[in-house]
Amino acid sequence: MPYSLTLKARGAEKSQELRTAGQIPGVIYGPDREPTSVSVASNEFLKLYNEAGESSLIDVVVEGQSGAVKALIQDVQYDPVKSVIIHFDLRQINMNEEMHAAIDLVFVGESAAVKEGGTLMKTQDTLEIKCLPKDLVSEVTVDLSVLKTFDDAIYVKDIALPVGITALEDADALIAKVSAPLSEEQLKAMEESSSTTIEDIEVEKKGKKEEDAGEGESAEKK
Repeated sequence: MPYSLTLKARGAEKSQELRTAGQIPGVIYGPDREPTSVSVASNEFLKLYNEAGESSLIDVVVEGQSGAVKALIQDVQYDPVKSVIIHFDLRQINMNEEMHAAIDLVFVGESAAVKEGGTLMKTQDTLEIKCLPKDLVSEVTVDLSVLKTFDDAIYVKDIALPVGITALEDADALIAKVSAPLSEEQLKAMEESSSTTIEDIEVEKKGKKEEDAGEGESAEKK
């Protein structure tokens, strides 16, 4: 799905003035341009960010400048109190050079091992890749139905990547696995090791009192 965004070049407006006016300040930079301060309507940027994320190419136009360029949302900054976006960075992409990006892993299917009572463990939700910009995708699927037993696992090398995309991470890095449910013996051992009885608490209190009393007697002798 193609994405596009039209930005306004910033003048002398301060960042807070823009935010008050319903705009988000930002910057676009890249190998073929000087960093340019820009702004865009908050609702427009939020809609795009929710749909495109940080791994989809966007056709970006800056008003007053000729032509659109391809860019990625490189970073967004949030207000720590209000949790709203207060600034964004766009990185222009050279379509003729290989690029690095993080694409989302979308887990699909059902694991027979989970149905048997196991717990699904996922080690990551994104994958670092490299490719030419024309080959970039925003996500790849990971089929959990291959996890039929507690011995099965999915590694980076098992992910079916589109043509032109290469994973940058260790091929043997674990992506997903189902852990077997704990046995009754294991559960009992955990309960015994973590439980504190009333008797333990009383003994601890008694020991504390005796220790305090001993310190009091020592002080009186002095």
